[in-house]
Amino acid sequence: MLSQPLASLLRPRNLEDFIGQTHLVGPQKPLRLAIENHQIFSMIFWGPPGVGKTTLARILASEAQADIHELSAVSASKDDIKKIIAGSRPMEKTVLFLDEIHRFNKAQQDFLLPSVESGILTLVGATTENPSFEVISPLLSRCRVFTLKELTDDDVGEIINRATVKLETKISKDAKDWLIRMANGDARQCLTMIDNAFTLYGNLKLESLKQSLQNSFLRFDKKGEDHYNTISAFIKSMRASDINASLYYLARMIDAGEDPKFIARRMVIFASEDIGIANSSALMLANEVFRSVETIGYPECRENLAHGVVYLAKSPKDRSAYEAYLSALKDVQTFGNLPIPLNLRNPETKLMEEIGYGKGYEKYSKESLLPDKIKDKKYFIEKKK
Repeated sequence: MLSQPLASLLRPRNLEDFIGQTHLVGPQKPLRLAIENHQIFSMIFWGPPGVGKTTLARILASEAQADIHELSAVSASKDDIKKIIAGSRPMEKTVLFLDEIHRFNKAQQDFLLPSVESGILTLVGATTENPSFEVISPLLSRCRVFTLKELTDDDVGEIINRATVKLETKISKDAKDWLIRMANGDARQCLTMIDNAFTLYGNLKLESLKQSLQNSFLRFDKKGEDHYNTISAFIKSMRASDINASLYYLARMIDAGEDPKFIARRMVIFASEDIGIANSSALMLANEVFRSVETIGYPECRENLAHGVVYLAKSPKDRSAYEAYLSALKDVQTFGNLPIPLNLRNPETKLMEEIGYGKGYEKYSKESLLPDKIKDKKYFIEKKK
C-alpha cells in the first residue's frame, strides 16, 4: 500500500522533473525565466484538468521563497482570504493559489482586487474556463494569463514510466497504449487509474486496468464522450433541428459534470450564428437561459437548459448574418484599413471641414458607404420569402 495517492507521490517538486508545457517552461520561455529568476507575479493558468496548473504554482512559490496558501474557489469564503491577508508578513511574498477561480462570483473577486492591486497578495489562479468570461476585468488586467495545453501522448507515456518505477512493476505496451488513450492528456486521471488498478489487483495488466476503471472515466475517452466531441455533437444536433439528439447530448454533458454556464454560453452563440434573423427571439431566449443558469445554478437549471435547447432546435435556421460578417472580415484582412469615404468622416476641426470631411453626407443615402475599393461589394444577401 502506498503512503499517499500516487499522483501526490509523483508530483514534481522542481522544473527539471516537470513534464509538458514546453511552450511555457522550455528554454527562454516566460515561466522558466520567472522561476529561474525567483520572480513571481499575479497570473492565471488556463487549461484542461491534470496538466500541471497546481504543480507549476507550487514550484513558482518555492523558487521565489514565498509563502503559498491554497484555496479552492468552490469552498473558499471571504473569511478564508481575510485570514491569509492578516497573516501575511511585510517585505515577504504571500501567494494565494486559487483553484477553480472561475467559481468565485463577482463580489468575491471584487474583494480580492485591493489586496492583489496593492501587492499584499500575489494571486495565482487556475481555471478550466476562459478567464475573459469568468474573471472580472479589473482583476484580469492585473494578472498575466498563461494557457496550458493538454499533455501529449509522449508526455503521458513518460508519466506512466515514472509510475511503474515508483511501484516497482511493469506494464505491457497494450496496457500502456490503452492508458494513454483513456487519460486524454490528463496526468491526474492517468495516475488515479494506475493507483486504483495496482491497489485492487497488484498489477497493471490491461484487464486489471479495465476492471478498476470507474464509469466516470469513460466520459473522457478520446473515442467516446470527451468534452469537445460532445459539445460538437450537441451544436450539430440543434443545427439539424434534431430535438431528441440535442436533448441526449445535453443530458450527457450535464451527467459528465460539464459547467452549465459553458453550455448556456454556447447556446447564446448558436442563437445568432445558426438561427440568426430567421427567429431573432431565439437570442433573447438564449440570453434568458444563460441568466437563469447564473441565478439558479445546478441542478435546478437543467430545466432551463432543456427548455432552451428544445426551442433552439425547433427554430428555423438562417446563417446569412454570420456568413455576411465572415465575408466582410475576409475583405478587412485582405485589404487592411481602407480609407473611409470623406463624407462619413466627422469634421472635428476647421481644417478637416475645409478638406472635405463630412461634405455631402446624407443621413439616408441610398449610395454605397463602403470604401471606394470595395464599394460594390454585397456581403449580406436578403433571402426571398
